[in-house]
Amino acid sequence: MSVEIQNLTKIYGTQKAVNNLSFSAKKGEIIGFLGPNGAGKSTTMKMLTCYAQPTSGSAMVCGHDILKEPKLVRKSIGYLPEHNPLYKDMYVKEFLGFVAGIHKISKPRQRIDELIEMTGLELEQRKQIGALSKGYRQRVGLAQAMMHDPEVLILDEPTSGLDPNQLRDIRALIETLGKEKTVIFSTHIMQEVTALCSRVLIINRGNLVADDPIHVLQDRVVSEHEIEVVFADQANINQIEKIDRINKVVLDTSAGENRYRIFAKEDVRKQIFQWAVQNNQIILELSKAKVSVENVFRQLTKEGSDV
Repeated sequence: MSVEIQNLTKIYGTQKAVNNLSFSAKKGEIIGFLGPNGAGKSTTMKMLTCYAQPTSGSAMVCGHDILKEPKLVRKSIGYLPEHNPLYKDMYVKEFLGFVAGIHKISKPRQRIDELIEMTGLELEQRKQIGALSKGYRQRVGLAQAMMHDPEVLILDEPTSGLDPNQLRDIRALIETLGKEKTVIFSTHIMQEVTALCSRVLIINRGNLVADDPIHVLQDRVVSEHEIEVVFADQANINQIEKIDRINKVVLDTSAGENRYRIFAKEDVRKQIFQWAVQNNQIILELSKAKVSVENVFRQLTKEGSDV
């Protein structure tokens, strides 16, 4: 495993910011790290990157202990914090040269050119960082995080405040990097999670409340299944409601078609198909409605949630 965390805890005074957190991450995974503001996401990332020491528990990054081998851990990690710390009076290429020197890169010019191309900074490389848009400053931050070609990337809100075009480009870059590295990133943009993540961790009040692939996460909070079916001709709602396990049927004619929303105690698509055959109804569409990641997030982090 690239990252292994066991019972990681951080206490500030009387406040337990992170409580007995345990999870692991392997190479080739892009993991979304979600939670409300103040849930403990940034604190966890700071402990993993050796910027903060845990009160108790342990964490290993690429086989190195964060307490016993912090230098080796830092060599294994590329970190982009939420507030991107850049020297705004430096020029892009000058700054990347400075970062290359810190990491003692053997062929700095070659590596800098690779990163400038990778992050789309070709036209901005001779500008002062302070003159760049936020999107390009984020690209500079990603370039510095990847300078030493780390195995693990930890990105705290990497797409915050970006416009749609910048979002698309940064997401594409994260997706590419995730094929060869372990990427853990926090975000409040749920579409980003659905588009990029192979797995989702949700933390609430310092506690891990979910660690699942997205499709498993969606099934965890489903209390009632919703099926959508479109018939060629209008169907008898009363007859459909007599099918076992179905609670309610609603006809939606807003799109000028015979679309029915069926709410049931379980997935009843097979029973609906059998009913249609028996009643000479032609099915044009039959699908199970997906629970959005945003709804899952709300349910798992709401007051008193015990899911």
